[in-house]
Amino acid sequence: MAKRVETDSLKTAMVVFGALAFGWMAIELAFKPFLDKARKALGKSDPDHDNDIDNDADAPPPPLA
Repeated sequence: MAKRVETDSLKTAMVVFGALAFGWMAIELAFKPFLDKARKALGKSDPDHDNDIDNDADAPPPPLA
């Protein structure tokens, strides 16, 4: 009886793993254009670059109180 429970749990784990893999592949294929654009944008991004600093460089300094 214990052998059957072990076999059933292994089969269940394999079915769950297969379903997760299939779902992941389906999402990758369905959203491929969007994911490619997002990955390309992330590859170009620079985490050390702050747009606020660049935008404020052209602005005049605040008036003194």
